[in-house]
Amino acid sequence: MTSALTTVVEMTTGSVRGLIENGAHVFRGIPYAAAPTGKRRFRPPAPAEAWEGERDATRFGPVCLQQPMPGIFGEIGTPPNPSGDDCLNLNVWTPDVTAPTLPVLVWIHGGAFYAGSGIDDVYNGDAFARDGVVCVTLNYRLGVQGFCHLAEQFPELPDAGNLGILDQIAALEWVRDNIAAFGGDPSQVTIAGESAGGMSVGTLLATPRAQGLFQRAIPQSGAGHNGISAATAGRIAGLLLEELDVAPGDLAALESVSPERLLAAQIALSDDLTTTRDPERFGEAAASAMAFQPTFETAVLPQRPIDAIADGAAAGIDVMVGTTREEALIFTADLKDMFNDALVQASLDAVMVPHGRSGADVLATYRANRPGASADVLAAAVETDRMFRVPAIRLADAQALHAPNTWLYQFAWRSTARDGEFGACHFLEVPFAFDQIDNDQARGIAGDPPAELAAAVHGAWVSFVKSGDPGHAGLPTWPRWDSATRPTMRLDLESAVISDPEADEVAVWEGVL
Repeated sequence: MTSALTTVVEMTTGSVRGLIENGAHVFRGIPYAAAPTGKRRFRPPAPAEAWEGERDATRFGPVCLQQPMPGIFGEIGTPPNPSGDDCLNLNVWTPDVTAPTLPVLVWIHGGAFYAGSGIDDVYNGDAFARDGVVCVTLNYRLGVQGFCHLAEQFPELPDAGNLGILDQIAALEWVRDNIAAFGGDPSQVTIAGESAGGMSVGTLLATPRAQGLFQRAIPQSGAGHNGISAATAGRIAGLLLEELDVAPGDLAALESVSPERLLAAQIALSDDLTTTRDPERFGEAAASAMAFQPTFETAVLPQRPIDAIADGAAAGIDVMVGTTREEALIFTADLKDMFNDALVQASLDAVMVPHGRSGADVLATYRANRPGASADVLAAAVETDRMFRVPAIRLADAQALHAPNTWLYQFAWRSTARDGEFGACHFLEVPFAFDQIDNDQARGIAGDPPAELAAAVHGAWVSFVKSGDPGHAGLPTWPRWDSATRPTMRLDLESAVISDPEADEVAVWEGVL
């Protein structure tokens, strides 16, 4: 990386001084909202205060205080950076601060709604800027601070279960009001994100307060099925208050709890959920093992996202949605010994029996397509479809009713890291989409990522951001989504359009998801 000159931009709240790196103008740690401290902690974001003179925007800002992610994601995740309350900040890469009409990509990081940040090495926006796109990455409130639905115990906090989403909306409002100063066009905004970031994108498609703030969306490995009902989210909030020894209604006591104590209680509750998967205690959150997610049946999110999208909440928005081919292999890689056929079948029974299906019959379908596969591989295939692939198909089906520019991809190149045991796993497409494969984080997940695939995948993302169509000369002709034929661009060293891939496995989820 080469840094030489500084670059200055005047915004609505004051001037920021960034750097010119590798040909891009880069601004880091710009506040898009006030620090959520004191009485603001469990309330919607407030406007950032103006400042005098030039604000240093050469270094990343603080990230939200968070618990570490397990396994490989903990090893390759958010780089060490100060965490703290002043975490509502964003970063901008732009090729030209004087160009008023460049399309904009706003990236929302993943991390199961309790971890992650917008500063990971693979989120470097240099390649997007190189290719004529203004790239914005952001931080938002996580875990208890971002997604604890406290409205039932504290009527004064009606939006607490969706503060992370309201933070994202505040960042999009910042883009609307300021991105022209960085050469971006506020009428050409694409939101994108992976995992919880993709689920956030699905939520924003369904959220009335986000309407008009973006024109395109790329939900990656996250769609519209995630979220917790207000009743379940309120029950989880009650468990958290018990952990904190805070009485419902005692707002002063809640506001006096330090972020560190909130985090400790969050970790204890999350560990309980992960260990027990108890639906009596955690409701529908038991299935995903994520205690803190966006809360629907609320003013911010009236419906579950997929239902709102089916009803036309995102009418006219161009959408490219997709997954990796073997999302969940990376989650089972370190847990092989705990899986057996009986456990996998029992997990399927828990999902299928309420819908009049047999877990054994469903497992037989997956096993027939993978002769001799071990139980952990079968479990990963089932979870890939339940959590990621089928919800992506459902979102494409729903959105195509209201927007012609709907597309679906499947990233199929298999990682070479750790002797290939991750396969075409969760998060793997991200360094390719950003064309950021020459860093430790990318190599940790991908092993030896091929540059030609990065060029093809990144080219699709750039093309979609610019035009609403991901097709380009480096890929076969990519048809729009059709619910009858389900054309899917399989991204690999030899990319191809596949009609209705693994149709028999997708079919077992009809009426279930």
